[in-house]
Parts: sequence; structure tokens; C-alpha cells
Amino acid sequence: MPAKTSKPKKTEKETGGSSTSGGKAKKKKWSKGKVRDKLNNMVLFDKATYDKCVKDLPQYKLITPAVVCERFKVRGSLARSIIRELVKKGQIRQVVKHSKQEIYTRATKDDAAPEAETK
Repeated sequence: MPAKTSKPKKTEKETGGSSTSGGKAKKKKWSKGKVRDKLNNMVLFDKATYDKCVKDLPQYKLITPAVVCERFKVRGSLARSIIRELVKKGQIRQVVKHSKQEIYTRATKDDAAPEAETK
């Protein structure tokens, strides 16, 4: 066998500046998602909030538990209970009843008249 002739290895500078294998791929950075502010809604009515709800709610055109929660800073359970109470008093009336969404509106004079006739 003929003797091997050793060729000098080329350095990085001679080959083009970087190795042919490439670098390690960078790790994927996942987004953190949106950060929401923590709600600090009331769990029980205080006298001032209750009176304000009873006074203001019958004047709204659109009344839902979500609207009550947002405007008066109360929990959903309180919103549903105050709405039920106002319906019993006849100050608001139900427009849509669905398992997921209940929509109410203010009671007008036309709404009260048919109820009085039936009694």
C-alpha cells in the first residue's frame, strides 16, 4: 500500500467563516398570554349599593346579570338575585329566557296595563 500523505486541515477562516453543521436551533419562545386584572367584586350587598341597584336598574333599557355585575361591581349570584327581586316587584320584565342568557328590560306603562286587566 502506498503511504498516506496527510493534507493540512483547513481552518474556519479558509472554509468561509462558519462550520457547515450550523448552530444549535434556538428554543421556541411561547407567548405569555394576556394578563387580566383581578376583579374584586362584592359578595354581599351593603345598604348603599343595594339602594342604588333598586333605584337605577329599572331605568336601564338592557338588563342582564353581566351588565349588573360590571356597573355595580357585584358577583353574578348577587346580580341574578336582585334581578329576580325586581321582576317580582314588577319594575322590570323579562324579554328572553335561555339557559345561558337572560335578558330583561324596564317595565313600561303598557306592560303594567294588561296585567291589571287579567286580575
